[in-house]
Amino acid sequence: MSACERTALVPRVLVVEDDAGHRELLREELEDGGYGVMLAGDVQGAWRCLQEAPAEVVISDLRLPGPGGLDLMHRLRQLPAPPAFIAVTAFGTIEQAVAALKEGADDFLTKPLDLEHLQVCVRRVLETRRLRREVEGYRQILGRDDFHGIIARSACMRELYGNIRRVAHAAGPVLLLGESGTGKELVARALHAESPRSDGPFVTVNCAGIPPQLLENELFGHAPGAFTGAVRPRKGLFVEADGGSLLLDEIGEMPADMQAKLLRILEDGKVRPLGSNHEQAVNVRIIAATHRDLEADVRSGRFREDLFYRLETFPLAIPPLRERGDDVELLAARFLALYATRFARPVKGITPRALACLRSYPFPGNVRELSNTIERAVTFCRSDEIDLGDLPERLQSAPPAAGEDLAIDPGLALKPGEALPTLEEVERRYVGAVLKRAGNNKRRAAEILGIGRRTLYRYLAEPD
Repeated sequence: MSACERTALVPRVLVVEDDAGHRELLREELEDGGYGVMLAGDVQGAWRCLQEAPAEVVISDLRLPGPGGLDLMHRLRQLPAPPAFIAVTAFGTIEQAVAALKEGADDFLTKPLDLEHLQVCVRRVLETRRLRREVEGYRQILGRDDFHGIIARSACMRELYGNIRRVAHAAGPVLLLGESGTGKELVARALHAESPRSDGPFVTVNCAGIPPQLLENELFGHAPGAFTGAVRPRKGLFVEADGGSLLLDEIGEMPADMQAKLLRILEDGKVRPLGSNHEQAVNVRIIAATHRDLEADVRSGRFREDLFYRLETFPLAIPPLRERGDDVELLAARFLALYATRFARPVKGITPRALACLRSYPFPGNVRELSNTIERAVTFCRSDEIDLGDLPERLQSAPPAAGEDLAIDPGLALKPGEALPTLEEVERRYVGAVLKRAGNNKRRAAEILGIGRRTLYRYLAEPD
């Protein structure tokens, strides 16, 4: 028998044991458990095995001829992707196993081995390491692309991050503009977190979710006896947000009389509770958000012009998801990790064709719709990857995004007397047209063109 014997099965387990009979026993037991097994009698043989094929788990006796099991473990820790290490020791030397755990072993077994416990131990170690890798992968995704809970790496969102940082240190009100589902509350929280008020409260109110007759009480509070049932005083949200920030979401739905009162607070910084004759000074930074076209509402008389101009001291436009390119894939991975963990589902990825569908869909509901889509897919997915059939039918049968059904003109519709373009110019124009049709998603455009992204960037570079 050679020093290194292995099968082609996976996951692989390397058994390092100087007793030949014990090695064979472990081989039979582990192969019965569905593992590929490699065998070695000492550290040098183990190292030769690992040069031939990597192992997910190494089970090694601590007492070996020549260098011992701990020496092997220390060498394994130098590898870029070290395998899990299970130490084996005699029952009378349990302190060696404890020392091995302190130095980085994943688990230990004592001789004589309980073969049923061996199977449980290997499964547990493999599952633990798999979960650690997944968690680390999610941490890398979030750590690199997370800005106060906003997940993005597209250029337009990076520009928004810079604007948030600059506006956060100003004092005037901020107006967040964006379609429903783009994450306006997350942007508001990021503004608060980046501002000198970050230690103060962050309070939110949805102006569309509270009946008009109750909104004033919600914002300003009331004094005892202000109305039937008002036995005790109640602080309004302006007072609760004193020293911090107040998000007025869906500001476009605020009634006209409340708009006038809000304007006054913005001017003098004082609130008067319902039924009270006294005003109270508050130091609150107003962040207003809306998906409506407030300028059109001003022209129609629906929204006060003076309040609009006061609120838009610092306007921030939040891009819709369809303009954020590869952020769709990044967010899909984030939501997949979130919902797979929350629902304890063994879903680990998304197939290429499902990703292509997600990237091509315009997502009118933006990030919120993508989140709901992935939540549904994780719930009903029957394998470890979300496939096209796991996505809602509206995504699979969706028409092209606005403008995508137009024929691509590579630039040959010439005006009278205009010179014919060179082949290089036609190619460059065609690449630009495909990129526009792909929603400025460079990865998708490269797939359509059948070229690599590096080649795509060469086409997009300015001509010499």
